[in-house]
Amino acid sequence: MTALPDPPGVVTRRPPGCAELVAAHAWEATSLGPMASWDPMVNATVEVVLASPVPMALAYGDDHVLIYNDAYAEVIGAKHPAALGRPAAEVFGDLWQTPGVGGVIDDVYRSGQSFLEAETQVAVPRGGQVEQASFTRGHSVVRDQHGSVVGVLTVAAETTQVTRRLQSLGELTARLASALTIDDVARVVLSYAMSSFDVDHCVFAVDDGAGFRYVRRIRGEMMDEADERLPPLWKRIGDDPGFPLVVAALSGRPSFQPDGAPLGKVATDRHERRIRALAAMPLRTPSLHGALTMGYRTPHTWLPAERALLYAAAELVAQAAERARRFEAQHGTAQLLQRSMLPEHLPELDRFRIAARYDVGVDGNAAGGDFYDAFELGDGRLAMVLGDVAGHDVRAAAVMGQVRAALRALALTDPAPGTVLAGLDRLVGSLGAESRNEEIFVTVVYGVLDQADGTITLASAGHPPPVLRRGGRDRATAELVSLPPGAPLGLGGSWRTTTVRLDPGDTILMFSDGVVERRDRTLSAGLEALVAATAEAASGDPRNLCSLATAAVSGRTDDDVAVLAVERAVALSRSATMLVPAEPTGPSRVRQWMTNRLRDWAVPEPVIGAAILCTSELTTNALLHAGTPAQVHIDLSAERLLVSVADEGTRGSVTRARTDTLSSRGRGLGLIEELSDTWGTDPAVRGSTVWFEMLIPAAETG
Repeated sequence: MTALPDPPGVVTRRPPGCAELVAAHAWEATSLGPMASWDPMVNATVEVVLASPVPMALAYGDDHVLIYNDAYAEVIGAKHPAALGRPAAEVFGDLWQTPGVGGVIDDVYRSGQSFLEAETQVAVPRGGQVEQASFTRGHSVVRDQHGSVVGVLTVAAETTQVTRRLQSLGELTARLASALTIDDVARVVLSYAMSSFDVDHCVFAVDDGAGFRYVRRIRGEMMDEADERLPPLWKRIGDDPGFPLVVAALSGRPSFQPDGAPLGKVATDRHERRIRALAAMPLRTPSLHGALTMGYRTPHTWLPAERALLYAAAELVAQAAERARRFEAQHGTAQLLQRSMLPEHLPELDRFRIAARYDVGVDGNAAGGDFYDAFELGDGRLAMVLGDVAGHDVRAAAVMGQVRAALRALALTDPAPGTVLAGLDRLVGSLGAESRNEEIFVTVVYGVLDQADGTITLASAGHPPPVLRRGGRDRATAELVSLPPGAPLGLGGSWRTTTVRLDPGDTILMFSDGVVERRDRTLSAGLEALVAATAEAASGDPRNLCSLATAAVSGRTDDDVAVLAVERAVALSRSATMLVPAEPTGPSRVRQWMTNRLRDWAVPEPVIGAAILCTSELTTNALLHAGTPAQVHIDLSAERLLVSVADEGTRGSVTRARTDTLSSRGRGLGLIEELSDTWGTDPAVRGSTVWFEMLIPAAETG
């Protein structure tokens, strides 16, 4: 902030500087004696001290009387100006006696040998607060004109900024080690550049086909914690040599411009036109070309130490970007393989609602063997299955695909559970014999639902039994279905069936063992946690239960997770779907369409307002970050409104949708959590679906 001038006729007295204080001090009362009698060499040393912008102090004589400059005065803070002309031991008190402080000055004074002190931490008052600063100090002897040692000159070079940047480089290394995707790398790099180098403009770019894609951060952007977690907004440029980042990426050579208009020819807005100093660092690996640029709005000299840090940071970023690119390729292939073997759409029924969810385990680079399916039979009944092939590799996924395909063929011929499992048993046994591997381990729970009366005939081949949730009038309950486990497939076993009935409001939940198994707890404890979470769910909506099931048991799992839920509706629901084009007017069109439809259905106005706000936020996010049209689906039953927004985009990689990447402006996550009763995300073959549910009080049902 620019200081205001003194009013006319008013002169504000400013504190005297050290040079004035030295000139006015009564030196005759010290070991130095009157200034007029000072040794010429001492005089010359004091002149150097007072003229230097670097913190310097002279400790004179056996009692180390202090003479120092303005920069040193800032370091000692409140001890100035009383410290001037006083013995150092009196000024610093007990601190002078601590190791590495007064003893260093004494040693240099008595030995006559100069000493360079390693970096030390010093508490320095700044801006009304005390902060820890780093200094490297050099202590040199001062001799008089006769060659006798008369004092010690201390020069303190502050290294706080360099130290902090070295620390931040270590933090950068740690954060990049956990960055899995290019988006993750971009977030880490931009945050590091803005905080560590305090730049005004930063760009991270990687090659993308014939050109490059880049993401930018500028000083003054309104960024909160939620924004930091959002997918970066990438832009694309060709290999235009007018861009410093393109030159650095293609040539592999860094460039440093201390002043000028480095972005003048390619500036797209006022922020880039204001940049005067720019460093462009290449990011080069065998499989990746890119660049990292940092700019200032004022002239800036890139000193050797700063350049060395930039070189080191660029090397770390390039390696992390290459790892991320390999991860995305492997992860995307595995995910596409996995999801292509699962049904892309589940049946839409009048009286029953179906939902499923599949989450990859810790290792997202490998396809797994969990699978689910639900399909209508020729007589109108519904076949549903959830199974698990042991393993997390392409072979497990291939066996899973064969088992699922065979199950459909068998069920469409004779859907009886015993017959279907017997046929699958022969298939798995044959696969094991062909591969000369008797360790193919496949478990399945399979059921046939009669839509006329809600009865389900179930059989299990070594798989955990489903959870049955009873809606009830007063309070929901849940329990594991009493189902004989039977032998896993391929062992030549026999299987018994159990029949349960779904009444209106009831839901059955099938799940893989990854839902309930944890290394630090027993299987029974995991099953109890799942049953409890199912009973306590706000509703029996299958999508809600699938989301709750994947988080019912605390702790991480290395296994994949698959769940399938079927609910018998209390009454027929009403639904509608809108395809929203990827245009700026898309969200407003959704709001208008949804308002009209919900009012036609007599939904209470408070529910309409909250639902439209959440849907608008999700639609904006889908259009902005996925870059594809979005599909909005609304489903209204007597007790709840369910809204889902689906996209088909992957931004160049196939990754699991995460619940912390919701809003284009950082408010969507809190908004959905606050206004909805439950919500979640469902990955699909391409893209993802975000959904939320709002309960409608019985007294207000239209």
